[in-house]
Amino acid sequence: MPRIALATYAAYPDLPADDQILQQALEHRGARALAVRWDAELDWAAFDAVVVRSCWDYHLRHEEFLRWIDRVERAGAVLHNAPSILRWNSDKRYLRDLERARVDVVHTRWSDERPSRSLSALLAEEGWDDVVIKPAVSASANDTWRVPAGAAGDWEARYQEMARRGPILIQPFVPEVSSDGEWSLVFIGGEFSHSMLKRPAPGDFRVQTEWGGSQVATPADAGVVRVAHDLLRKIPGGQVPSYARVDGCVIAGRFRLMELEVLEPTLYFTEGPAAAERLADLVLAGT
Repeated sequence: MPRIALATYAAYPDLPADDQILQQALEHRGARALAVRWDAELDWAAFDAVVVRSCWDYHLRHEEFLRWIDRVERAGAVLHNAPSILRWNSDKRYLRDLERARVDVVHTRWSDERPSRSLSALLAEEGWDDVVIKPAVSASANDTWRVPAGAAGDWEARYQEMARRGPILIQPFVPEVSSDGEWSLVFIGGEFSHSMLKRPAPGDFRVQTEWGGSQVATPADAGVVRVAHDLLRKIPGGQVPSYARVDGCVIAGRFRLMELEVLEPTLYFTEGPAAAERLADLVLAGT
């Protein structure tokens, strides 16, 4: 009986409902699938595979989380996704690699490109008057904020203080997220499974449900799926992730990447249970 750890964190010791669907799929195939906190002191070699799921505090304990990946790797358990993918995706500067690989990413500026540059000067240089700012290491819109038109000077102190703590990214506000929605496309083993269309609450810009956003299962256009599928091939090392979520928006008729989630994304198994079955098969095939 294969032993599979589904890595979670303190707020969800028994896994969120979405990941319980994956747990059930593994158990229906004869595995023993256990919800285990990633920061638990235990012998990770006791598991045949470890699947990173709801580790949603990793950004608050980033160095510790990276050391945990190292421990699991040394223990010999098969890690999903691969350790190199997890490390790479834990810092949003992975977007730079994808841009260099000619992925159409929403235009992004980085505080560490020109550390002495003020926020006002950066916005003037780009011709932006409405932007979204977030840390390079973050999740669930944590410490993510919007600077509305003409207010850059009012937010300069916060910007500089945040930049001292680590690199941050600055992107133009994308109005299509509110008007048309942001796509989340789920892939298992590199193959498209299902998609969600997400929108922020009225007056907000964040699509996450904890901030009032909505999420509806919606078939994505074939062209959007094709672009999302192709960009998975641009992950450094050519590795195909066991699971992935491609988040982006259609702007002027082109799908543009906002984030590639191959670390701990919600995969919406409640809307695509066949995806949980496929991921269970993939995990067990590697044990």
